[in-house]
Amino acid sequence: MIELLRVDHRLIHGQTGVFWTAHLHADCILICSDRLLQDPVRLSAVKLSKPMGVKLVIKNVADSIRVINSGVTDKYKLFIITEDNEYAFALMRGCGIKSCNLGSMMPTKERTHMLNEAFAASDDELASIRKMVDEGYELYLQKLPTTAKVDVREKL
Repeated sequence: MIELLRVDHRLIHGQTGVFWTAHLHADCILICSDRLLQDPVRLSAVKLSKPMGVKLVIKNVADSIRVINSGVTDKYKLFIITEDNEYAFALMRGCGIKSCNLGSMMPTKERTHMLNEAFAASDDELASIRKMVDEGYELYLQKLPTTAKVDVREKL
C-alpha cells in the first residue's frame, strides 16, 4: 500500500530516511527517477543512505508505474520518493495516486518562486502544479511529519 509520495530533490537523507520512514512505518522505499539511474556516483550514494531494515527499490518512471500497477508493491508499506515534480505527476496519473507531498526543491536560477522555506518552483513547474490541482489532485507542502500540511493552493 502506498503510504506517501514525496517530491524531494535530496531523495534519501535525514528527514526522509529517518523521520518520514519511521512516521509512515514504511518497510519499502521506492525511488522513482530517470535521472538518478544515469548518475552512477549519486546512485551509489543513495544506495548507501538506505535506512536499515527497509527495502530500497530504484526504478525509472515507466518501470515504477508498471510495478505499482502490477500489484507487486501492495504487500509493502511503500514510501515513494522522487526528485522531480513531473515524475511525481506521471506516477499520480499513471497509478491513481491522489495526493503528493511537495517536500523540498532547491532554488535555482529557474526556480525562483518559493512556495515555503523548503520548496522552490520555476514558472513551468508552477503551471504544472496548477494543472494538477485543477485536475483534482491534492498537492501539499509539508517538511516534516510533525509540521502542518499546507495546501499548495494557498501558495499559488
